Amino acid sequence: MNEVRFDGRGSVVRWTETPGEEPARVYVHGLGSVSSVYHAHIAARAELAGRRSLFVDLPGHGISDRPGDFSYTLTDHADALAAVLDATGLTGVELVAHSMGGAVAVLLAHRRPLLVSRLVLTEANLDAPPPPTAGSSIIASYEEDDFVDGGHARVLEEVGPPWAATMRLADPRALHRSAVGLCRGSDPAPRTLLEGLAIERVYIQGERSGEVEGREALETAGVRVTTVPGAGHNVMLDRPDAFAALVAGRR
Repeated sequence: MNEVRFDGRGSVVRWTETPGEEPARVYVHGLGSVSSVYHAHIAARAELAGRRSLFVDLPGHGISDRPGDFSYTLTDHADALAAVLDATGLTGVELVAHSMGGAVAVLLAHRRPLLVSRLVLTEANLDAPPPPTAGSSIIASYEEDDFVDGGHARVLEEVGPPWAATMRLADPRALHRSAVGLCRGSDPAPRTLLEGLAIERVYIQGERSGEVEGREALETAGVRVTTVPGAGHNVMLDRPDAFAALVAGRR
């Protein structure tokens, strides 16, 4: 386990990693998730083995600290992720990022372009606000104190055991602020930033999640958009074979 300070007050963001060749792959989770749970089985596959792999837990999530005076905006998360790369001395990494983590990865690639050489985004949040039925929208619909005092427990029951297994590890206040930050998005929006990047970009959608909004514009901007049959929002769990192939750069 490794750690680096991220907020100027001594709080640390933590990650685990496996050794290997560079450029490194850095895996980033979504809202209420944990990077290793969603991605370690992918990094261990034969077609991806041998590369240095980092599994970063964003502030307030998993094994990272959860300061009560932190804002947990998308920009805050991107800066914390940059702190990890600065601490390791890594540049030109491949970011493999899911859902909210995808928006964070896009912001990092825009703000610190030398750190990132490739983006692999799984159902990344490119527009704000998310649909009303999205977990982030449901969480953000609560007032912060109400979510901490009872809403968190209700949401854990509603989202079902798989997501609850990692969401319960996130600090309720950090989870709420992260959801609010995701619903507010960024200016410019992650979609605009993604379309303007010059690096290799892959956007992965699960077939059960429906059509990719703005697909034509993304592809016109050079983003490789792929829909994976038989998968939902968690493509890496539903279809690990297809997901690993896409991370490896195969069609």
